[in-house]
Amino acid sequence: MSDVTARPGREPLVLADLLPGALVRDVLLVAGAAGLTGLLAQVSFHLSFTPVPVTGQTLAVLLSGTALGWLRGTAAMVLYALAGVAGVPWFAGHSSGYASASFGYIVGFVACAALCGYLAGRRADRHLLTCVPAMLAGEVALYAFGLTWLAIDLHTGPAETLSLGLTPFLAGDAVKAALAAALLPAAWRLTRR
Repeated sequence: MSDVTARPGREPLVLADLLPGALVRDVLLVAGAAGLTGLLAQVSFHLSFTPVPVTGQTLAVLLSGTALGWLRGTAAMVLYALAGVAGVPWFAGHSSGYASASFGYIVGFVACAALCGYLAGRRADRHLLTCVPAMLAGEVALYAFGLTWLAIDLHTGPAETLSLGLTPFLAGDAVKAALAAALLPAAWRLTRR
C-alpha cells in the first residue's frame, strides 16, 4: 500500500502516514477501520416508514476514508462489506448478508471512503473549508449507490426512493459530515503539520 504514503523526506499525505511502520500498520488500520464501522453500525434505530436504519456508520466511513487515504480506506470498507456478506453480524442491528434494501449504502461506503481518501491525499482534510466539501462529496457517492440499490430492491420511483432513502437522513448525515470535517483538521493541528 506504499503508493498512498509519503515518500521519505516528504510531507505525509494523510493522517495514517504519520504512524510508523508499513505493512503491519496498514493491516491494523484497515482492520481497525472496518471494526469501527461495524461498531458504529450498532448505534442504530429504525424509522417506521423506511427500511433503511439510522446508524453511526457514516461517521466511521468518512473518518476512515479521510484519515487512512483512498487505498487503505477503500480496503477497510471492502473488508467490512465482504465480512458482513460472509456472515459477520456487524451490519446495523447485528445483521449480515446482502439481501436487504439498505445494502446499497454499504456498497456506497466503499465509494465514499475512496473519494474522501483521494481528496485527503490532495490536502482537503487539512482545513475546515476544504474538508466540508470533501465530506459532502463522499456522502453524495454513498447515496448514489444506496438510493440506486433501494430503488431497484423496492421497485420505487425517484420521488418515493428519495423520501425513503435520502430525506430522513439528511440532517443526521450533515451532523456526521460536520463532525468529521471538524475532527480531521483538528488532528492535523495537533500534529503541527
